Amino acid sequence: MIFPCILSGGVGSRLWPLSRTDRPKQFLPIFGGESLFQKTCKRVDHPGFAAPIIIGSNNHRFLIGEQLAEQDLESSAILLEPVGRNTAPPTLMAAMIAAEADPEALVLLLPSDHLIRKEDVFVDTVFKAEEAARNGSLVTFGITPKEPNTGYGYIKVTDGSAPVRPVEAFVEKPDLARAEAFLKDGSYVWNAGIFLFPRRR
Repeated sequence: MIFPCILSGGVGSRLWPLSRTDRPKQFLPIFGGESLFQKTCKRVDHPGFAAPIIIGSNNHRFLIGEQLAEQDLESSAILLEPVGRNTAPPTLMAAMIAAEADPEALVLLLPSDHLIRKEDVFVDTVFKAEEAARNGSLVTFGITPKEPNTGYGYIKVTDGSAPVRPVEAFVEKPDLARAEAFLKDGSYVWNAGIFLFPRRR
């Protein structure tokens, strides 16, 4: 099984004042009456995926429970952090929980604040990456850039048209000149912050 791990502990400070510490952007019902958190959970409510592991802030424990219940969604586990510790500790916890349920588990690490309109394409892309992950690779997902945005990290991939390709380099939030060069080069994608990996390598 693929075990989604949904990271929902952010405070959404860039969307202030709409997004606040006690009700950050991922929990706001501003997309067709649903929150981004709910959309992320529904995105992986699909054959081939286990119920998601939710990792969030202790301050949002009631929001998480309420929003899952509103959509009649299940979770494999809900872990509440007293203090945010970025990505590494939640990733380790998700791998440990998944391994207890399935020694051959893959973990799909997902931010809870992404809007993905073509959800069928997303699910298909995850399944295309499954073989590489089962062979021990850490798979990261990229988004074809539409502009030289300096607010995103960039991934340089090898030439070719295969859906899964080796990564040559990561570049974190380049300046405008470099972002424009990356766009012109054509071998760079935006870092989506989504990862698929085996519970151990």
